[in-house]
Formats: sequence, C-alpha cells, structure tokens
Amino acid sequence: MLNPDLRDLLKDHISRYSLVTAVAKRARTITEDPVLSEKCGTEKPVSYALDEFLAGKFEIKEPDEIKDI
Repeated sequence: MLNPDLRDLLKDHISRYSLVTAVAKRARTITEDPVLSEKCGTEKPVSYALDEFLAGKFEIKEPDEIKDI
C-alpha cells in the first residue's frame, strides 16, 4: 500500500485526526494480539489497520459536535 486515496474514508466529514487516532488504536490492538500479528505477516500493523479501514471492516464514529468544526 503506497499512498492510498483517503477520500472514501474522509467522506461524511470525518476529520483526519479521527482517522489517524482510529488507525493507531487498531494497529496497537493488532500488535498486542499474537493471532492478529501473525495474520499481519510482514506488513506493518499500521498499514494493515489502514487496509482494514479502507476495506470497510471498521467504521470511524465522531461525536456530532466535532463533525462541523
């Protein structure tokens, strides 16, 4: 994965901060779980987590008051 198009993830007024935070939390979860780490293989956990978000396996939810900022 090199420079994926993030427009699909940032639709619905999702902030980049929320995207980075969600991907970092998921990557941390992947790193801590030996089964997921093994499944990740040689790919870095952050790349694997971002691929999961791009594939639609997870959804980023923001509070309503943040969406309009």
